[in-house]
Order: sequence, then C-alpha cells, then structure tokens
Amino acid sequence: MRITAIRDLVVPIKSSIRNAFIDFSQMTASIVGVQSDVLRDGAPLIGYGFNSNGRYSQSGILRDRFIPRLLKAEPDALLNAAGDNLDPARAWDFMMANEKPGGHGERSVAVGALDMALWDLVAKIEGLPLYQLLGQRYRSGEYDDDVFVYAAGGYYYPGKDTRALQDEIKTYRDLGYIKVKIKIGGESLDDDRRRIEAALEVVGDGQGLAVDANGRFDLKTALTYAAALAQYDLFWYEEAGDPLDYRLNAALATATEVPLATGENLFSTIDATNLIRYGGLRPDKDFLQFDPALSYGLVEYLRTLDMLAESGWSPRRCVPHGGHQFALHIAAGLQLGGNESYPHVFQPFGGFGDDIPIIDGRIQPPQVPGIGFELKADLMAELCSLF
Repeated sequence: MRITAIRDLVVPIKSSIRNAFIDFSQMTASIVGVQSDVLRDGAPLIGYGFNSNGRYSQSGILRDRFIPRLLKAEPDALLNAAGDNLDPARAWDFMMANEKPGGHGERSVAVGALDMALWDLVAKIEGLPLYQLLGQRYRSGEYDDDVFVYAAGGYYYPGKDTRALQDEIKTYRDLGYIKVKIKIGGESLDDDRRRIEAALEVVGDGQGLAVDANGRFDLKTALTYAAALAQYDLFWYEEAGDPLDYRLNAALATATEVPLATGENLFSTIDATNLIRYGGLRPDKDFLQFDPALSYGLVEYLRTLDMLAESGWSPRRCVPHGGHQFALHIAAGLQLGGNESYPHVFQPFGGFGDDIPIIDGRIQPPQVPGIGFELKADLMAELCSLF
C-alpha cells in the first residue's frame, strides 16, 4: 500500500460579504487530493481535503515543502503498525520534519488540508464513515449519532438592511437550524444593536443568537459591547479582541456573564494551551472554537483535546469553526459540543451533504466511507478536477 500521487489546486471562494475585519472579495482556497494504490470498483481510492475558510490558498508551501516530503517518504514508513492502512500521525511527522517550533499562521493551514485528505483516505480504506472510525479508535467505540449545528451568517453586505438580515435568518430557521450567528463590530454599536434586535425578532430569544466581532475590538470597546449585550441573554459573544490577546480575554471574562467563544484563529496546541492558561475562560460557561483544518489537522487537534482534558475542560465545550464536513465528523466521533455551519456562504465548501436534513438544530454525519464529500455535488465537481 502506498501513496501514488498528491495534487493541489487553487479555487476561488470570493464573495461580497465582509465581517468586522476583512472582506472576502479576493478569498481563495487550496484543494488537495491524495491518491493511493488501493482499488475499489476498479478505481484507486482518493482522499480529499481543503483549507478552511478565512485563510487564503496554500499552494506555495504545499508544493515546496509538505507534498514533496510525503512523496519522498518510504511507503512503509507511512503505514500503521499492522501495515494495512496509512497512519496520519506518521505522515504528520514527515510533513513537519525540519520545521522549527512557532510560526503557526500559514504552515498549519497547509498541513491541515493534507491531514484532512489523509483521514478521508484512511476511513475509505477502512470502509467506515470517519466519525465511526474516530469513535472506535479514541472513544472506546462510542460516538454521537447526530451533532448540534448552528447557522453562521449575518455578514455585512452592501446595501443590506435589517429586513434583509431577518429574511436571511428566516431561511436558516426554515432549514431546521435553531441557533444562528451574526456579525458585529463592522458598524457602530447603535447599528449593531438594531441588527441584534432585528435578529431576535426572528429567533425569539437570546439563546437562539450568537454574535461575532472577529477580533476587532480593543479592551475598552470589548467591554462597552459586553455591557450592551448583557440585556439580551445571548448564546455567546465571540472573539471580541485579537486572538492572541489573552489579557483582553481574561479581563472580558471577569467583567461579563455573557458566555464567550474564541479559538478559531489559534493554530497549534501550544497556542490553545496559552489561551487556557492565561485567557480567563470559564470551563462551565465558555466555548472553544479551534478549527482542525486550520491548525495542523486532526493529529494536532487530538493533542489539543488531551491538553484540555488535563486542564479540566470537557470536549463538549468545543464547537469547531469552519462549517465543513471534516469538523462535523470530528464533532460526532470525538463527542464534542457541536459544529459551525455555513448554509449560504463559502460555497462549495460550506454546508454538508446535499440531502442530509437539519432536524431541530442537529444533523447526522454522512453514512458513507470517508468524510462524505461525494454527497455534495458542487464540492465534488471541484475536487474531481484534481485527477
């Protein structure tokens, strides 16, 4: 058994949306495919992956460093102990050979895309949906049959008023989502309050709504917003300040009873560790949003979960960012607290299988071997262009 080819392409996911910090008018993503010599129905099995949204394509370091390292490895060196499947952890070690500690911004995204493809391929070789494979390996055979998901949207669009925001949220409710998230920090506080109150008219109460500032605020502004948000009893207040400003986060946690959510822009276990050490987060109240596809993949995410357990955190407080099928399987297989979803944006990568319904805010992972990209037609049209 061996890897016979690895390919990558850059695809656009640009749109007119913006959050409080960036717009997505020039956004791209990398897609990757890892082909094996294992045949099913006469065709070689291929694992697919891509980098999660919000970070640009990684073609340079994929082609210069990480893909060549995998292809140069002796085939047996990438196999598990039984020799009957690939071992993503061994592949990870080859990808990260001769890489210095630190520098987790772009490198972690490239490795995460390849790690996704490797896990897709491993599960296909095993003939299991990835979440079931993960439950068998890491949860003594236990896994969740369905997963809580919330609809992420509410971006700032040119000319979009509160009525249009309400119409958008109604589409999420019609799809079966119970909780939704909207952006704040891109307009004035008064404007954001109007948007929040318009959203609440649709979702009914604050526990149906989360807000996300995308790291925009300094401490004074973060605290001002926290005081204004207190009256709404929101599901969470997300990423008020810079993701590495642990002091800001700790001060905010001390000053508000509103649940906080953060972590999507921390790309390594050591960064996650520092957040837990110094960020003041409350294990019984707050949420952790580390995105496996941005942070060196599932191999590193397993280390992060081990650290959290040692620090007194339940995996149920983890709700990964990204809105992709990889995180959905991880949430089910490792029994996390849920997963983000992008029903309308970041297509074709956002959302899940075409015919898998959202029922009372929960979704069942795809019941096919691997991650199940094959059940999302528009995404497979992109992935099939690799080979």
